[in-house]
Amino acid sequence: MIIESYIYLDEVRFYAFHGVMPQETQVGGEFLVSLRVGYPIQGAMETDDVADTLNYAELFQLVKQQMDIPSKLLEHVAGRIVKAIHQQFPQVSSIHLRITKKNPPMGADSKGAGVELYIKH
Repeated sequence: MIIESYIYLDEVRFYAFHGVMPQETQVGGEFLVSLRVGYPIQGAMETDDVADTLNYAELFQLVKQQMDIPSKLLEHVAGRIVKAIHQQFPQVSSIHLRITKKNPPMGADSKGAGVELYIKH
């Protein structure tokens, strides 16, 4: 018996133009997006048919569309991604989203900074 099941994207790399500083919106930067979506995959486990699951390629396209829209705040990008997932995939039971800006302009030596959301229905 499966209690919880997920479809996920792990550290997908994007080049985007998100940020408050002028150089971030002009030059852009690297971002990593990790996404884990609760979704009932039991049907696909039986049928071996992609129509019975959430296609991760479609999930990627949804995230890409939102990452391509420049925003000042990653919080805004995250909110758009969550809203788009709910609209396109109503069977989703949870969303765990992490957006990391690599090399943020904050005067610190770090792997990145960003936002992380966890939503459960």
